[in-house]
Amino acid sequence: MIGRRRGSRTNPEQRTGPLAALETPPSAGVLSCRVLDPVNEPVRHAEFVVSDTTGRTVMSGGLDPFGSFVITVPAGEYRLAVSAEGYTPYRTTTTVVEGTLASLGDVTLQVAQPPELPAPGDWEVEPAHTSIGFTARHIGLARIHGRFNSFAGAVRITDPVERSAMHVVIDAASIDTGVRMRDDHLRSADFLDVAAFPTLEFYSERFVHKGGTRWAVTGALTLHGVTRTVVLDTEYLGLGNGMEGEVRAACRATTELHRDDFTVSWQTMLARGIAAVGSSIRVELDVQLVRKG
Repeated sequence: MIGRRRGSRTNPEQRTGPLAALETPPSAGVLSCRVLDPVNEPVRHAEFVVSDTTGRTVMSGGLDPFGSFVITVPAGEYRLAVSAEGYTPYRTTTTVVEGTLASLGDVTLQVAQPPELPAPGDWEVEPAHTSIGFTARHIGLARIHGRFNSFAGAVRITDPVERSAMHVVIDAASIDTGVRMRDDHLRSADFLDVAAFPTLEFYSERFVHKGGTRWAVTGALTLHGVTRTVVLDTEYLGLGNGMEGEVRAACRATTELHRDDFTVSWQTMLARGIAAVGSSIRVELDVQLVRKG
């Protein structure tokens, strides 16, 4: 009886077709797709999002080495979005029928036009619309978020952009995590020692285009009197105009710093050997530049 019930849910096409070796739950079907570039090569770094008609995400993830995904979902109507760095996003809708395979076949992503680059000349970091933030682990569990409130920076854009240069100076005493006692400790000799090292500085003359909107900005970061090479993983967001018509450029960047590299090594251990403060700091930048003149 059980075998006959299962058989009643499965049509002959499923038993001999692509789903023959794939057992699907009752009231479910299978959705599949392969993502290719314009020369029919798999876009392995693409990501997909499947959502229902209300916009709720049902499933998301990356692709296999062949640029494909195969997922089991409840029967119904779905929206599919496929995106990859350097390509125009692809969107479509499809219906998944119980016990069948809804294959979208090969989807070809078109190469996206990168945003216009800043014009050569001198640009300034605009503090009111720029944030220099960081995240640190606390007792191996929580994440503490902070920022620096006072800084200044300039970028000289050249042609080609790869030869550009930038210089940023940060007021170490402007560190702000929202808790005065903690901020005072971070300013002390245990951490930043702002009395001896009042500023952090970053200087770069190496801008490397990684494809699409991605850039690597490599420079020297001086922190706590120690200088180390740091690479900013940067996403260029393009150009725009401000309220007074001024030309602005925007980007996001991230990097990870290790405290010991800059001799900021204060630590206290809790029970079971758990560190009170994590050894690495994630830095997140949201930057707007304004063209001078």
